[in-house]
Amino acid sequence: MQSKNRLYIKNMVCPRCIKVVKEELEKLGVKILSINLGEVETARPREELPLQQISQVLKANGFELIEDAKSKIIESVKNEVISSIQQYEEIDLETINFSKLLSKKVGKDYNYLSSLFSKIEGITIEHYIILQKIEKAKEFLKYGDQTLSEISYRLGYSSVQHLSRQFKNTTGMTASQFKNNQSNLRKSIDSIGDY
Repeated sequence: MQSKNRLYIKNMVCPRCIKVVKEELEKLGVKILSINLGEVETARPREELPLQQISQVLKANGFELIEDAKSKIIESVKNEVISSIQQYEEIDLETINFSKLLSKKVGKDYNYLSSLFSKIEGITIEHYIILQKIEKAKEFLKYGDQTLSEISYRLGYSSVQHLSRQFKNTTGMTASQFKNNQSNLRKSIDSIGDY
């Protein structure tokens, strides 16, 4: 059951996003009880909030207030995937069962989530997870000193070859080619999956 005091926000994908949204809402006088990726619980019900002003300030900062129930579900799925992959140090990505995790966290049957996600986003949840993992691998390659073996372990791949194959299929280049490429070929987390 959705809370009347909850706002759902698209493109909120990192701790910095949480900080910006919190600051902007507080400037508008919105009392925040809790804030997480993609959602804000407020002290007052939605109908008592300045939703038009909130929507404008969110858009000015690259976010979007979500009104549609299906879009809220999709955003919840994305936020759970992003959060899990970004927390690779606390979560064992090799043993994580995303279908069970997403079903539990979002409160919907995985088959429903999978079908809805594919219909709205144009890719499967599994492909979205791969895209997020590859983007994290790019970050490690560009800014870290880990070996491909260490990166594959951190991201829950069964082998270096598995990561290498997905990396090549996703980016069109090997991990070595990417690392040696001087241009920044990384995407922002919130644009992964956009075509």
